[in-house]
Amino acid sequence: MEMITVTQENFEKQVLHSGRPVMVDFWAPWCAYCRRIAPAVGQIADEHGERLGVGKINIDEQPALAGQFQVETIPTLMLFREGKAIGEPLTAPSSKAQISSWLQENGAL
Repeated sequence: MEMITVTQENFEKQVLHSGRPVMVDFWAPWCAYCRRIAPAVGQIADEHGERLGVGKINIDEQPALAGQFQVETIPTLMLFREGKAIGEPLTAPSSKAQISSWLQENGAL
């Protein structure tokens, strides 16, 4: 399943009104760590896309969304279910395994 590019215009439809949990990756193209963890985020999307939506929010292009969710450090992953952010955000995950564990702890996998 492919990742969704999330914008202010499609956030409500793609994230808040999705019929499944959605993991959102707040990132920026200049962020080396964001680029390094991106393949792991992509693998999560590929492996769990049937039951988990995966979206990316470029904070440079969507500063209002980053501000709305008080994202101060990137990459930050947030999980949404039934129109609400659930659990604690995961900031600067070190591995795919850490992301998967966080998703399991929050009932998304």
